[in-house]
Amino acid sequence: MTGRVEGKVAFITGAARGQGRSHAVQLAREGADIIAVDVCAPVSGTDKIAHSTPEDLAETVKLVEETGRRIVAAQVDVRDYDALSAAVDAGVEQLGRLDIVVANAGIGNGGETLDKTSEQDWNTMIDINLSGVWKSVKAAVPHLLAGERGGSIILTSSVGGLKAYPNTGHYIAAKHGVVGLMRTFAVELGQHSIRVNSVHPTNVNTPMFMNENTMKMFRPDLENPGVEDFRVVAQFMHVLPIGWVEPEDISNAVLFLASDESRYVTGLPLTVDGGSMLK
Repeated sequence: MTGRVEGKVAFITGAARGQGRSHAVQLAREGADIIAVDVCAPVSGTDKIAHSTPEDLAETVKLVEETGRRIVAAQVDVRDYDALSAAVDAGVEQLGRLDIVVANAGIGNGGETLDKTSEQDWNTMIDINLSGVWKSVKAAVPHLLAGERGGSIILTSSVGGLKAYPNTGHYIAAKHGVVGLMRTFAVELGQHSIRVNSVHPTNVNTPMFMNENTMKMFRPDLENPGVEDFRVVAQFMHVLPIGWVEPEDISNAVLFLASDESRYVTGLPLTVDGGSMLK
């Protein structure tokens, strides 16, 4: 099956690399034009994870264009509503419409128990992983309504949006909050045939997860844990014999929710988790 989102336009945040880039390329392969944004700069408190760069976003542009689809890209911080709104406006002006929103941008920081989490880490996490999702959708909704064709909004949460893990409480709180946003937007926008769902990945093979800091958090018993050391512990999180999934696995879920195959699916928290929610 091809052309599952043929002729549609998708707005994707956090599109420079990782899941966001994968979503952009997958939707483009299936016929969509893309409005892509990413901060492409360091974010305070996330210095242990390499940040996305303008070169990363340029690579996403190249990969989308290689599919034959159009893309409009901009460096935007999802904490900046005015910049988000301007980017969506510019993209719609050039591409002619908006049908799909993938609010994917997010960070990981900290690593302390909640009582030891700094106020800066808490505020940055909530501002990006929760308020940034709200602002991204808020900037896009006027265009979905103006099109009078309905639409699909997909919010990136996490298995951490459905259950708790230690030492990531601010992340857990933000991702649980995304579920509340999803359900409320679904109720409020359903009358306009706009569907709203969330995806809940387990560990994903992207820079945000596959880094030295995360490996040491999973394997504090080792001085310099490697990928295979990491995998041994990560497998305990799942029913299937895996430590993590690939970005494409999440993109397949996003594509389903973006396409008309899910035309009556709304308010759904869709897990892509190797059975993690069963543990």
